[in-house]
Amino acid sequence: MSKALFAQRRDGRVAALQYLYAWSINSPASLPEDLRTFFENMEHPRTHYAFGEELIHGVIEHVADIDARIKGLAHNWEFDRIAKIDLGILRLAMFEMIHRKDIPPVVSINEAIDLSKQFSNADSKRFINGILDRLKDQLGRDARKAE
Repeated sequence: MSKALFAQRRDGRVAALQYLYAWSINSPASLPEDLRTFFENMEHPRTHYAFGEELIHGVIEHVADIDARIKGLAHNWEFDRIAKIDLGILRLAMFEMIHRKDIPPVVSINEAIDLSKQFSNADSKRFINGILDRLKDQLGRDARKAE
């Protein structure tokens, strides 16, 4: 993957996390209108964040299944006590790991850890890594390869 594409995907993940965090606190009446407003205020044109927008739609579409998986993997942890930013990171990474076969699961995990370093705290990094590592072991595919 080229450096430019890597940077664009990183920007997309950051934008997706920011949007999903806000969405988890205050779900909009109109997702298309809300996304239009969100991307108007970004540094780059909306097309730059196409990957992130795909992630946003995917997470929202599959949020019930993803949240059920988080509940099953977050041993000894109340779902409602998970910080909203950490929940957003988990939802993003889990969507990628489950539904984006073109991305190796370890890449999704590494990106989630990087997001937690940037937007959360040191304890969150371990928590997120533990949950995603358990999911990786359940996927039944090579964690280092895209399919």
